[in-house]
Amino acid sequence: MGIHIIKMPDIGEGIAEVELVAWHVQVGDTVAEDQILADVMTDKATVEIPSSVAGKVLALGGVVGQVMAVGSEVIRIEVEGAGNFKSEMPLAPVNHAQAATNLVASAAAQEPDNAVAAPAASAPAPVSLPLPSQPAPHAMPARAQHAPAALVRAPGDKPIASPAVRRQAWDLGVELQFVPGTGTAGRITHEDLQSYVARAAQAQPAGTADQRFAQRLDEQTVPVIGLRRKIAQKMQDAKRRIPHFTYVEEVDMTELEALRAKLNAKHGKERGRLTVLPFLVRAVVLAARERPVVNARFDDDAGVVTRHGAVHLGIATQTEGGLMVPVIRHAETLDMWACAAEVVRLSEAARSGKATRDELGGSTITITSLGALGGIVSTPVINHPEVAIVGINRMVERPMMRNGAVVARQMMNLSSSFDHRVVDGMHAAEFIQLIRGYLECPATLFVE
Repeated sequence: MGIHIIKMPDIGEGIAEVELVAWHVQVGDTVAEDQILADVMTDKATVEIPSSVAGKVLALGGVVGQVMAVGSEVIRIEVEGAGNFKSEMPLAPVNHAQAATNLVASAAAQEPDNAVAAPAASAPAPVSLPLPSQPAPHAMPARAQHAPAALVRAPGDKPIASPAVRRQAWDLGVELQFVPGTGTAGRITHEDLQSYVARAAQAQPAGTADQRFAQRLDEQTVPVIGLRRKIAQKMQDAKRRIPHFTYVEEVDMTELEALRAKLNAKHGKERGRLTVLPFLVRAVVLAARERPVVNARFDDDAGVVTRHGAVHLGIATQTEGGLMVPVIRHAETLDMWACAAEVVRLSEAARSGKATRDELGGSTITITSLGALGGIVSTPVINHPEVAIVGINRMVERPMMRNGAVVARQMMNLSSSFDHRVVDGMHAAEFIQLIRGYLECPATLFVE
């Protein structure tokens, strides 16, 4: 028997180090050739590390959240034959408990001051933003009655469960961190959740006071690692380097909504349904032609602004791991239905973790939205090194004055931020007013 060492491969693009974000094997496991051992994250995407040999895992080279250099040891595997490890020195496996403790402390020290949830740069960071599939610990429903005695996972280890199980846990007021999982790789099943609730109910003494108002003393320390770390770094870098200014304008969406309803009624079954987003994408494309200063990337190290004819539009998308920005390539070439289909395809790829590095980089301007949670005004963070981001707020029916009469209109605000080093306030306002004109008279989106 021999020992085979697998080292961190050169992933390309001049990358010198990566972050370890997931292990798929543990010490003692038997692995097959080409089996996925771990996931690592670069600045642009998550990459799988396969095994080049078959054998038994002897030692892991790092813990989740650790930054590892290209060429460093990933894993040691006992194999048939001589292997590639020649030294007689004893193995020194990683002390995972101590390493995890150190990682939590390091992550807490590095957490950025600015925590604005806006799109990061071309990193898989983090637009339509749905509700998260699992609430944060402090946001659990007040009706939660299942107070666990102790964690069943180490701090930072995320419970694995399907969206349906997460929704059921939310409805029951149960934190999945405390629920043991019996499925593959520790996945929590519906049966696991039901068993946990049943045990909690049996353990509660008769006549116990209403737990909805019980005092809570539990805490959870969550390392800022993986995609969350990339988002934090990009947000901090963007706010530190870019002098932001935000311009807000309201838009009357009544005519566009009427047109959208007619198009969906006539073509929805054959071509797919249209949301507001494809109309906004087209408005941005047309407005950028007249104000190309906003469709640009600024290399502030070299002092060069590159204005792009092509519109590579980033669509900030909320995923389970955090905010990501898949990119619609050459949005100027797409009609409404092709744009809608591409938005759906990219959003699904981002949320499933299947988006490629090319699909997560190279945007020239970004759209961000909080959907139904859009509020009245937001201050989106620019997707560095871009110079502009267009933010969508919630659409609401409001009374407005039209020809001396009060009428109900569908109104929506655009909250957009610009890099004041290269975009003057007048040009930013002109750009948004062009978008407003296209949206308030949607027929102009189809006429050139």
